[in-house]
Amino acid sequence: MFPFLVSTRSAFPTKYPQPMNTISTAGPTSGVPRRLAATNHPASRCLRLLALLLGLLTGLSSRAYALQGNDNCHDPSSIVKDGNKYWVFTTGTDIYAMYSYDLVKWESGPRTVFNGTRPAWIAAKAPNFKGDYWAPECIYRNGKFYLYYSLTDSFGSNVSAIGLATNVTLDPASPNYQWVDQGEVISSNASSAFNAIDPAIVTDASGGLWMSFGSFFKGIGLIRLDGTTGKRSGTSFSWLAGNVAADGITRNNSGSEAPYIVRNGSYYYLFINKGACCQGASSTYYIQVGRSTSITGPYLDKNGVDLNRNGGTTLIATSGNYVGPGHVGLFQEGGANYLTHHYYDANQNGRARLCVGNMGWDGANWPFITRDWVAAGRYTLTNQNSGLVWDAWGCTGASGQIIAQGTPAGLTCQQWNLTPVGNGEYKITSAVGTGLAADVYGNSPNNGAALQLYAYNGAANQRFKIERASGGSYVLSSVNGNRVVEVPGCSTTAGVQLALYDYLGNNCQKWAIAPPTANRVLAARPASTAQFSLYPNPSARGNFTMSLGPQMQGTVVHVVLTDMQGRRVYALTSSGKTALPINANVQTGLYLLQVSDANGTYTQKVVVQ
Repeated sequence: MFPFLVSTRSAFPTKYPQPMNTISTAGPTSGVPRRLAATNHPASRCLRLLALLLGLLTGLSSRAYALQGNDNCHDPSSIVKDGNKYWVFTTGTDIYAMYSYDLVKWESGPRTVFNGTRPAWIAAKAPNFKGDYWAPECIYRNGKFYLYYSLTDSFGSNVSAIGLATNVTLDPASPNYQWVDQGEVISSNASSAFNAIDPAIVTDASGGLWMSFGSFFKGIGLIRLDGTTGKRSGTSFSWLAGNVAADGITRNNSGSEAPYIVRNGSYYYLFINKGACCQGASSTYYIQVGRSTSITGPYLDKNGVDLNRNGGTTLIATSGNYVGPGHVGLFQEGGANYLTHHYYDANQNGRARLCVGNMGWDGANWPFITRDWVAAGRYTLTNQNSGLVWDAWGCTGASGQIIAQGTPAGLTCQQWNLTPVGNGEYKITSAVGTGLAADVYGNSPNNGAALQLYAYNGAANQRFKIERASGGSYVLSSVNGNRVVEVPGCSTTAGVQLALYDYLGNNCQKWAIAPPTANRVLAARPASTAQFSLYPNPSARGNFTMSLGPQMQGTVVHVVLTDMQGRRVYALTSSGKTALPINANVQTGLYLLQVSDANGTYTQKVVVQ
């Protein structure tokens, strides 16, 4: 169940560069100034990746999908938080950094880790190293950040090393910001059985610090680290995943790399990659897992096969445009498991991108990975700014009816069925009997494109990507263009039609998603003599008169009467009146009257005798 639902490369283990000069712009909406954000990062000098880089740059001309901002990324570290920013470090020249304030929009850091310098010890370990560091991992302990990084002398070689740098802050604007290189953690050479790349850090149940690492060659290794220095402690060495033959000898090119260990309950879980990475949309990377009661193994898959003997249970592989997912990391906050990995976007020429997905645990304590953040079911969607909810305005469910924000009143037309359709995308249909879907009018991807009800046909303008932001709110973006659902103008007035706009990260664009509460009026404003009055109440068969107050007289008034299960039993729209006769002709019971005009929506209970 959902926990919050309220590889091998080719024989030459290549890594992927960061893109150059990506620029995003946004136009004005909601009265909030839009920003121009330019990011720069030098391209890799690795010639083997030139074709991929050209494809990546070509892909930048089209709009991104899902995450917002600059999500160009390969071999992401797990997310690490410093103050109000979330950081990810990735493969790239001098170690590329990216950050986010809400886990949805990502921006390039203002500088790389080494910023044009190079630790002196590297020259002796990898004399041909060109400056492209691979697969960094960052943790926080002892009041500072420990950044592990890897490098190699040349492709196809295991002349490689893993180093460590530390910093007391990740904020480049801080006067205390300074990366201090601590030197080598472990290295390999031409005669080594392993390859010293792809570091990942884990703490065992007793507080001990460990590092898993490795790629091809003999497989995945594990060493103990000193808890204070972060460097290697002792000579212990364990093989965790590889290709051990019947004679007990591990063969080269084991097919396992990019390890990551998660401790959960009484088990340690080892995530690895197999398949081929770094080939853009032709990549075949996929993620497997095994578990052990000891951090040093053996790690067994669901069938009991040792990962050291080619075992592994596949968790996630290529699906749709998400090609070759790999290099997982886990960040936990607010009861959510934010699982990061990269993938190659088949819709954008194989561009390497960041995915922040969801990880949970099944009944047998095995992990699952999904891009869905909300389980299939019926929900209300509440705006974080106005406190109003998605509302099929008018409650008839007719085709073309607008989707607006309305005062929460437990109405059926304020309830929505969310159905996953793959890779974090959802069909959103009204709970009103007609079951029409949320649709962007005219299939438009543009700013201001409005939401309405329409028969579902699976088009991109009827599919919405749901991302979980920090704090537990959600962002809904149209698959057709990636603009997000917003309350225009950050209005707090009921009846304002929802529309798409560029993402700013404000509360007008964030939503709480929760199951509806039956027979409950949420934050609805009660009727008063200043608005309208009813007589008689109680009434016979729901036949009564509604006298309008001065503020409603002469305006367009919408009246909806529902039973306490949210079913509409009567509706009326009128204008220019001072009193409205209501002839509902309903059975005995308790009903809810919702009255709306240009100034707001008001509710009052109606008793029928």
